Amino acid sequence: MSEDQKKLQDSGPGHEKRPVRRSRSREAAAAARRAEKERAASEPAAGAPAGEQGKGDSGFPQKPAGGSREKSRTAWLPALAGFVGVLLCAGIAFYVYAAQAYKTVFFPNTVINGADVSDRTVDEVKAAFSAGADRYRLTVVARDGSGEEITGQDIGLHTVFDGGLEKILEAQNPYRWVFHLRTPRVYQIGTMLKWDEEALAREVNGLECMDESAMVRPRDAYLSDYIEGRGYEVVPEEEGTALKADAVQTAASAAVRSLDPEISLEELGCYEKPSVRSDDPGLAAERDARNRYVNVTVTYTFGDRTEVLNGSRTHEWLTGTGTDIALDETQIAEYVSELAKTYNTAYKPRAFKTSYGPTVNVSGSYGWRINQKEEAAQLKGILEAGESVTREPVYSQTAAAHGDADYGNTYAEVNLTAQHLLFYKDGNKILESDFVSGNVSKGHTTPAGLYSLTYKQRDAVLKGEGYASPVKYWMPFNGGIGFHDASWRSSFGGSIYKTGGSHGCVNMPYAAAKELYENVYAGMPVICYNLPGTESKAPTKASGRPPAGGQAAQPTKPATQPTQPNVQPTQPGGQAAQPTQPNVQPTQPGGQETQPTQPNAQPTQPGGQETQPTQPGGQPTQPAQPEPTQAAGGPEITPVENGTTAAGGGDSGGGYGPAFGSAQSTEGGGPGVS
Repeated sequence: MSEDQKKLQDSGPGHEKRPVRRSRSREAAAAARRAEKERAASEPAAGAPAGEQGKGDSGFPQKPAGGSREKSRTAWLPALAGFVGVLLCAGIAFYVYAAQAYKTVFFPNTVINGADVSDRTVDEVKAAFSAGADRYRLTVVARDGSGEEITGQDIGLHTVFDGGLEKILEAQNPYRWVFHLRTPRVYQIGTMLKWDEEALAREVNGLECMDESAMVRPRDAYLSDYIEGRGYEVVPEEEGTALKADAVQTAASAAVRSLDPEISLEELGCYEKPSVRSDDPGLAAERDARNRYVNVTVTYTFGDRTEVLNGSRTHEWLTGTGTDIALDETQIAEYVSELAKTYNTAYKPRAFKTSYGPTVNVSGSYGWRINQKEEAAQLKGILEAGESVTREPVYSQTAAAHGDADYGNTYAEVNLTAQHLLFYKDGNKILESDFVSGNVSKGHTTPAGLYSLTYKQRDAVLKGEGYASPVKYWMPFNGGIGFHDASWRSSFGGSIYKTGGSHGCVNMPYAAAKELYENVYAGMPVICYNLPGTESKAPTKASGRPPAGGQAAQPTKPATQPTQPNVQPTQPGGQAAQPTQPNVQPTQPGGQETQPTQPNAQPTQPGGQETQPTQPGGQPTQPAQPEPTQAAGGPEITPVENGTTAAGGGDSGGGYGPAFGSAQSTEGGGPGVS
């Protein structure tokens, strides 16, 4: 037994156990009191004032129980600081460790001769280049997408290393590797790869795309010729297939140096290029300038006929380049001349159906005539204005109607063979009379033709060599040839004109001349023709003087019917005109019938003055004498001396007498317009 046990035994059970129990109970009570104090301090007594809360029994402020909580909030800071420190140390250690690697490998984003050598050693880079050189193939892609190959063996490709890689690696600062993560470094070393330049040139020149005989040269964009219905257009350029040999050689060398597996000759700009493309502003400007002219349509109207002028013709008239486009005035004039040749009717033969039935061809100064100079000027202005129009040309002379029968249905029909005149107004025959025309035996024959009445005039004196004849009604239609009354005559028609005719004029009875004068107008058609078979040998009696006492004599009727058997004279509208009855003599005032002239009547006197027929009882009458040279108030007129016509044509009006602008005007070629 130990000494302690012995001591415990010696002290006795009761002596030793009580002090121990007391001691424990006191400790438990003290602990309970402390716990109660802490509870009381943390929870204010119920009903205690706010100012009293937190005070102990002694009345002094107590330390808040929250002190233990603040200790818990800040207890993690040392741990965090320690953790950050560990991480920082680890990061520094990793950065230093990584930097050690870049002593033997290239930085990130390092490119040498076109190859990415990031994180590779010098030996690895050399091995890669050597392997690439051994199996290298360059594909050359043409514009059409076809490809051809050049191998490394064909050009003697091999690697040569002269320390350039090592120098790049030695120049690296390993501890700056992080700055190269995003910033690339590109190097070019010319001595890493070697090849035979002449062999490369031979291979390139041997490519099919380099065959010059098969190359298509590029073509510039250009302006098309005139396209019917569309005008001018810009024709796009053609790229062609022609290659620039130097550019192809340079592109191939660069590809081999970088061991690029493929190059596109199109992308590298190895093809020859057009110098002018379709978006060239100069081409567009010239196109628009030309189309301004050729897109104009000018529609000419000629009655029910039309003539359309458009770009199919006008494009031939354009001259100049760029925006300096003009019209060739010579060609414009030629076109207007063509219109005149087609649609002018003056001096052109046209068919005329006579009142006697047969149709004759007539031509003369009457008809449409285009004023070519003025029309050419106006046409040029229309084209320059760029506006399409429908119009009639400018005329220097017009007619009653368009078409073959341009003389219309108001005209004087003069049958020189029958020596008979018919006048139609609006298609209705209102006058019919015999007349005496030019003396055939003296070369004063009145010419046939289609003419315009020049003007009409009252009280004129017709003067010529050896005569001066006053007339009451003067109506010229072919120069100095015209209709007029003839006071010196008392018989008209028949064959008087052959030996006793006029100097070329159409002599009419007074009453007929007066009625004709009252219905004609300047520009009216006068149709003179010869119609064999309609001759009349017997003249009719009629007075060329004004009737006594102011009473108008009746117009004479034809002495004979037309000679065509059973053919009724027709009017222009196709209606048959009633012919005069043969041998019917016009009555004199008072109702006494005059006697027809005998075959052995006296011939006319020289100078065209016809002798007067004998009076009943056998006494011959005296030849009529010319009146004084001046009629009261009448100007002197000089008619033509023969039946010939002067040559003429063109826009000047011709040789048949003065031209005038329209049938509505009364501008004349002589004095005394009435």
